[in-house]
Amino acid sequence: MSTQSTPAPEPEASNLQPGTPEAPSRLRRHTLPASEFRCLTVDHARGVFEIEREAFISVLGTCPLYLDEVKHFLTLCPELSLGWFQEGCLIAFIIGSLWDQERLTQESLTLHRPGGHTAHLHVLAVHHACRHQGKGSTLMRRYLQHLGGQPAVSRAALMCEDRLVPFYQGFGFSPVGPCAITLGPLAFTELQCSMRGHASRRRNSGC
Repeated sequence: MSTQSTPAPEPEASNLQPGTPEAPSRLRRHTLPASEFRCLTVDHARGVFEIEREAFISVLGTCPLYLDEVKHFLTLCPELSLGWFQEGCLIAFIIGSLWDQERLTQESLTLHRPGGHTAHLHVLAVHHACRHQGKGSTLMRRYLQHLGGQPAVSRAALMCEDRLVPFYQGFGFSPVGPCAITLGPLAFTELQCSMRGHASRRRNSGC
């Protein structure tokens, strides 16, 4: 069972796994961009899941998205994802999908509704070696700019624990009440953000 709660700004993440690009110190700097934001593909699913699993299992005992669900969304709507790569290594990411109702529901955890105008942010995670460096904040700003360049998206929505509400309010999200989705004893607040004013600046982006 998965929960699509949006994590702490910079949760723990796993070591780079086989199939994930090599550590920066082993890469040839003249062949790879030092820092790059671009949409993810299904080929990134394994690396995404390893970062996510390390970040969430110790905190929630589960993952927002399991591997099959990561592959599902990166196949259906890769344009609603954004990865941050440094010298070829994935260090942070956000995965989203479209939703077509006013509020998030249990179905929104696993469905992508192409006719929807709400980008549901399922998960934000940062590699453990890159935590406490402001990367979660930087990625969120870039993601909202990215969404602002997609005409079909009029707002973003997410669910988080109460302690994280102030963090997301800093990006223009406003609480709309308790989320209908719970996980055992855990309850979440739903937040929404209008895309008005979030102009797209997709420089250095492969989306």
